[in-house]
Amino acid sequence: MDSQEKLLILAEASRHDLACACGTGDKGEHRRRDASNQAWLYPVSLAGGGGGIMFKTLLSSACVGDCGYCPLRAGEDKVRRCTLGADELARLFLEHNRRRRLLGLFVSSGIIRDPDHTMARLNGVAAVLRRKYGYRGYIHLKVIPGASDAAIAEAVGLASAVSLNIETPSAKHCATLSGRKVWERDIMRPIRLIRDLLLNLPGRRRVRQTTQFIVGAAAESDREILDKTGELYAEHRLERVYFSAYQRGPGRAGLPGEERPDPDILTREHRLYQADFLLRKYGFSRDDLPFGPAGRLSLAADPKKCWADAHPEFFPLRLRTAERWQLLRVPGLGPVTVERLLSARRETHIRGLADLRLGGGRAGPAAGYLDFS
Repeated sequence: MDSQEKLLILAEASRHDLACACGTGDKGEHRRRDASNQAWLYPVSLAGGGGGIMFKTLLSSACVGDCGYCPLRAGEDKVRRCTLGADELARLFLEHNRRRRLLGLFVSSGIIRDPDHTMARLNGVAAVLRRKYGYRGYIHLKVIPGASDAAIAEAVGLASAVSLNIETPSAKHCATLSGRKVWERDIMRPIRLIRDLLLNLPGRRRVRQTTQFIVGAAAESDREILDKTGELYAEHRLERVYFSAYQRGPGRAGLPGEERPDPDILTREHRLYQADFLLRKYGFSRDDLPFGPAGRLSLAADPKKCWADAHPEFFPLRLRTAERWQLLRVPGLGPVTVERLLSARRETHIRGLADLRLGGGRAGPAAGYLDFS
């Protein structure tokens, strides 16, 4: 195969890994193919505002791993296997970057021979870009479970962001998906190592750590996922957690997600993202999240509204005196709207949400939870 044919195969195979701050939906404003060669390009929203386009691919679709949910696992005959060289991938990326200014590169890989051999190849791509071509932009490297401390430290030294996909919330569920991975050794210990490395970076250098759950493959509950998500934020200082709905088809026989597929899996993924925002942006704790008897979030309503409806004693909130954290509990009010409310009430008496001219009815549900007297 030539380089472009390899890229087409490998970029397609990478599209389910969301742990690179890319859009998580399938609408037009999210991932799309490059018109010239069909590579996947991903819009990315930046923390400081604005955005950019991420070039995303696998280094190799060869894999010795046994992850039950993954279509690239060893023994799958339908997968087209190929591998890009470090310089080959670097040149492909720089060619795209010349044609249109990209935010950066996200590169992952199947496990080629063993984790450290694969990390050497992944780190090699970043090293070629940094040292041979003088690229100073954004590089996100996937950390392979089971990689050595030295390989992980090298990745942190070269990358702008790293991610090791946690996939499941516990050792029990990890064993359901893989007979090769050891939860503590291959997943949690490296995540803690990355945390410690990031806390001791020299100077003002900053590297992000993210991860991703595969939702529904191992019969885990939403409570288990979100309990672990809260721990990842509080104890391991991850910047972002992503959720990828497992949809029946690519997994091995006997996998819970194959034997008992969830028809509402995409709605479930959406509810997990909503709950994640409550943890990260709205001041909710894990104990605040409203779960049903099976440890699942409601599919009928978003978790913030479920919390509000379960706490009638909290409402209505008097807008003139409510604190920021209290206003963030109101359905329909997000951080931006709350800041506008707080600013406006210092200048005038707000008689209703119409006074803010929010438009689009975004805060419409909030009126029933507020007292404007």
